[in-house]
Amino acid sequence: MSTAGPNAGIGLTTISRTVAALAVEVVHTVERVVVGEGRVRTARGNAWEAVCADRARADQRATLDRLVAELATRDRQAARTPQPVS
Repeated sequence: MSTAGPNAGIGLTTISRTVAALAVEVVHTVERVVVGEGRVRTARGNAWEAVCADRARADQRATLDRLVAELATRDRQAARTPQPVS
């Protein structure tokens, strides 16, 4: 005769996983209610935001590179121009 009851397979980890799964479900439901169905964050939305942020950083980097190149050119031209001696 076995002494194991019907709930012998339920352990601490099973309960923790169940609680975590329920918590995720609650957070997901609350997010949908609070921000609206169309504004819920998704993996696709997150990826698109990352792409846009990368593009913005690349544009800023290109602008800074152009400014540095202009300054370097201006400095070289100023060095070539003879300065009047007083």
